[in-house]
Amino acid sequence: MHVIAAPGHRVPMEKDPHQYIEAAPADSVEVPDTSYYRRRIATGELLIGKKSRSSAKQPAQEPVE
Repeated sequence: MHVIAAPGHRVPMEKDPHQYIEAAPADSVEVPDTSYYRRRIATGELLIGKKSRSSAKQPAQEPVE
């Protein structure tokens, strides 16, 4: 799942407490669907984010005649 920190929050990663999930304008971060992240979402520290546009495949464009 993709998450991003709520405004005013920096949330430590579950496996590396010295690495943080940042608030916007940072990109969302892909994390495993574990109880740690679910609790942070429930308390409002994390928000469900969208996949970054760079990871999505762009559709092929057909030439315009």
